[in-house]
Formats: sequence, structure tokens, C-alpha cells
Amino acid sequence: MAAAKRLGFGRTLTALTRKYAALATEVESIFGDRLLRLENTCGELTYQVAPAELIKVCEQMRDNPELAFDMLMDASGVDYLSYGRDEWETNSATGTGFSRGVAPEPLGEETLQRLGDVEYEPAGRFAVSYHLLSVQHNRRIRLKAFCEDPLRPRMPSVIGVWAAADWYEREVFDLFGILFDGHPDLRRLLTDYGFIGHPFRKDFPLTGHVEVRYDPNKGRVVYEPVSIEPRTLVPRVIRDDNRYQTALKDSGTGDSDA
Repeated sequence: MAAAKRLGFGRTLTALTRKYAALATEVESIFGDRLLRLENTCGELTYQVAPAELIKVCEQMRDNPELAFDMLMDASGVDYLSYGRDEWETNSATGTGFSRGVAPEPLGEETLQRLGDVEYEPAGRFAVSYHLLSVQHNRRIRLKAFCEDPLRPRMPSVIGVWAAADWYEREVFDLFGILFDGHPDLRRLLTDYGFIGHPFRKDFPLTGHVEVRYDPNKGRVVYEPVSIEPRTLVPRVIRDDNRYQTALKDSGTGDSDA
């Protein structure tokens, strides 16, 4: 590239590209076909690892002096339920912005019963993404592992490799319902006591199921069915009129309220 794109702290995109190209060479020489490199457009390295290989790969990522990924910066869940599908199919509205012209197919019980027959992309419905940092080498890498069963998602806990995984895995369990085998205290972290469901799943309603409020007569917080009515927003319609005619835009002709 003629002029390297400037990034924060005085670094350049070309410098980062060379840096992570060297890291990719090291990683692939160490792990071989145990890792699958995923396409990424952010100048970062992402590899897919099988759940059965996750613990061994993470231990090597931490203990190999050439890698030395001694910090787990984050572990996040992903739900690919509607990946690659457009829920708003209409000919009179755009595909971006406030295009809510039609109601999507509801993800109810019938849809849930069909989940076992769905071929998810890229490799499953639920995945866990691990963001690693090497303080010694000042490099980052991302590992992604897909749960084998979309109905009962499970993943080995990496808390024995990085103690920081404790609350990260609890958060993923709370919001996505992914179980982590070997976690010593796997319980909800962010939602309320007695919360039912996992709010970051794609089939969980945006309005939720219940709402809470303080009842002055009862002197306590009460739980009630959600009172928010689901609605379809007005689509941004593509109108075929003089407002989109360049020749007439500034000529003073056409509709007076255009």
C-alpha cells in the first residue's frame, strides 16, 4: 500500500499486518491442523479449535515461550441462530437502517423443535470466543470454539488455564446458556435471582417475559408479565418521486413539499 493507514499510538496498519503475519507463521507451525484459521477483516488473528482440543491448545498458548499468551482478556458467547439470513424481506423498503416493514418469522416452540435439523453456519449455533494477550510479546490472538450440541451447548472450562475465566464463563452461561464443564461455581452473574431464560440468545424476546416494579401498597418489588406491546417500526420506503431526481432537485419544479 502506498501510504500506510495510521492507527492509534503512532502505529501503522502495514506494521501490524507484518507483525501478525509472523505470529500466524509461528502458531501454524506449532499447532498444524489442530487450528483452523478464520477469515478476518480487522487485521487480527482468529483460529477455530475443536472443544476436545481446547484445554491443550490453551495450555500451549500460555506456556510456549514463543507465544506466551499469559492473559485471558475476555471470553464471550455467540449465537449464530439467524446467521446469514435477512429477517426483513420486502420490496418496498431498504435492507438497512430503519427497515422494519414486515414482521419476522417468530422463533417459538415450533422453531425450537426444528433446531436439531438446522445446518448452522459457519460451524454451529453457539460458540465461545477467547481473546488472549501476550504481555511479553505485545500480541493478541482470538480462539473460537463451537459447541457440538445446539440444544445443550457445553464447553470445557479454561479456568484451570486462566483464573480470569471464572466470571467470564459465568457471564456466558448467564446470557447464552452455555454450560462450562469443570467450572467450580457456575451460576448466574448479571440477571436477577430466579430469572428464566438466557437474554442474549436470538430466540429470546427483546421485551423479555416479565417486568419488575416497586409496589408501594405491598411494600416490595413485584414481578408482572411484560406490558410492552411488540410493534413493527415504519419502514424507510424507497419512493419514486421528484425528491430523488437530481435534475429537478434544485430547479424549483416538482412538488412544493419535496
